[in-house]
Amino acid sequence: MRILAFSDLHLSRARAEEIVAASRGADLVIGAGDFCNMRKGIAEAMGLLKGIEKPLVLVPGNNESLDELRMAAPQAAHVLHGQTVEIDGVRLFGIGGGIPVTPFGAWSWDLPEDKAAALLAGADRADVIVSHSPPKGLADRTSQGLSVGSTAVRDAIARVQPKLTVCGHIHDCWGEEGRIGQTPVKNLGPTVNWFEI
Repeated sequence: MRILAFSDLHLSRARAEEIVAASRGADLVIGAGDFCNMRKGIAEAMGLLKGIEKPLVLVPGNNESLDELRMAAPQAAHVLHGQTVEIDGVRLFGIGGGIPVTPFGAWSWDLPEDKAAALLAGADRADVIVSHSPPKGLADRTSQGLSVGSTAVRDAIARVQPKLTVCGHIHDCWGEEGRIGQTPVKNLGPTVNWFEI
């Protein structure tokens, strides 16, 4: 399966056009959250992606809530938060939001580590984990050098050992990748990223 994945679109029309154009060569498209800005513009963001005609898996970021994304997403899209979907034999588990809770205030849609860990308990047997937040210690450093990733996400990857984990959220680490055990992990950013599963 040829997968196109991206994160942190933040209403960028130019980036959306690149992603939509590239999607014609994909078997599956994954959006790892933060489609809009500060809980505003989610319908517009989904409109920017309307040309994607392949199966689409989305998780909410901290810039949109689960309910907001579900209301705005294309009808055929799979919006995941603590759920798994199987597409052409590939099992994908998704978890959204800012994990751990961010310092951004009331607008940010966040989860504490314990709630994230409870949701991630359902990730067993996933081939791909799609998380808005990166795992602690990998592609999670801010411009001040702080490691702000999620221990719950890291623990789930270590336990499940999926074939791939994709994330976003920390803009300073877009494009960074590494491994947890045998699992490749990449902080995507709003660019075209290709994976084969």
